Amino acid sequence: MTDASQSQFVALSGGVGGAKLALGLAEVLAPEQLTIVANTGDDFEHLGFCISPDLDTVLYTLAGWNNTAQGWGQEGESWQFLDALGRLSGETWFSLGDRDLATHVVRTNLLKQGHSLSEVIAYLAEKMNIRHSVVPMTDDRVSTRVNLQSGGSLSFQHYFVRDRCEPVVSGFEFEGIDTAQPSAGFIAAVDRADAVIVCPSNPFVSVAPVLSLPGIQDQLADRPVVVVSNIVGGQALKGPAAKMMDELGMPTTALGVARHYRERYGELFDGFVLDRQDAAMEAEVQALGYSTIVTNTVMLTLQDKTELARQVLDFTARL
Repeated sequence: MTDASQSQFVALSGGVGGAKLALGLAEVLAPEQLTIVANTGDDFEHLGFCISPDLDTVLYTLAGWNNTAQGWGQEGESWQFLDALGRLSGETWFSLGDRDLATHVVRTNLLKQGHSLSEVIAYLAEKMNIRHSVVPMTDDRVSTRVNLQSGGSLSFQHYFVRDRCEPVVSGFEFEGIDTAQPSAGFIAAVDRADAVIVCPSNPFVSVAPVLSLPGIQDQLADRPVVVVSNIVGGQALKGPAAKMMDELGMPTTALGVARHYRERYGELFDGFVLDRQDAAMEAEVQALGYSTIVTNTVMLTLQDKTELARQVLDFTARL
C-alpha cells in the first residue's frame, strides 16, 4: 500500500462502538481521505418519523453532539415531548429526546420532498459542521428482522429497544436486501479506497447488512479489509453481540468473531485487530488466515480513539 498520509480509506460502522473508531479516524485523516459508511438496516419509521439510529450516532459523534455517558443520543437532551406523549398514552418505548427529534423532523421532511437518504445525510452533516464524508450503505429500504428460537421474528428496534434484547435469537434476515443497491457514495468511496476498515460493530446486525448488499463483497475483494474485534475479554463493550453469539452456539470470544467472519465471508478479510486482553488468541486467529495486531481497542478517551486509529492505519499499510 501507499503511505497512509496519501491513502484513501473506507470505514464501515454500526452505532456506538463503530462511531468511536470513526471519530478517531476522522481525527487522524484529512476529510478527502476518509468516507464513513453507516449501517441502515436498523432504520425504521416511528410515530411518523424516519429514524436512522446508526447514522445519527455517527453524525452526533463526529459533530461532538453525542451523549458520551450513554453512548447514543445528544448531550444536554431533554424529554418534554416524550413526557407529553406519555400523558396521552402514546408509544414511549423508543426514547425520542427533544433535540434528537429535530433531526428526525428534518430528515422525514426532506425524504418526503423526494431527496435521497444520501442527500439528507449530506445536508445534516453540513449543518453539524462535519468535514468528513458520511454516507448510508444504501438509499433503499432494508429492514433487519431478528428470528427467535421461540418462533417468529421481530423488527430490530422492537427486539433491541422495546424488548431490551431479552428474546433468544436464532438468526437474522434483512428484508429488501436482494433488491437494494449500495449508495453511490459507498460505491465511489470503495472504488478509490486503498483499504477498508470494519469498525468494532455487531457482526450480525451492523456489519452483515452492509456486506449483504448485492455486489459489495466483490467490490471489496481486491483491497485490504481489516476488522477490529467487537468482543474484548469475552464481552461486547456495548450492545447484545455477546448474548447473540452465545444463543447461536458460538464462543463469545474474539476468536469466535474471527472464525465467524472467515466462515461467512471466506477470504474477504485480510487483517484482524485484537485487544490486549485477548492476546493469547492471536496464534489461533492467525491460523485462520488473518494477519493480526494486538493493541488497546477499548476507547474511553479521545486519545484512545486516535491511537487505535493510528495503529489500525499503520496495520493496513503493512498488508
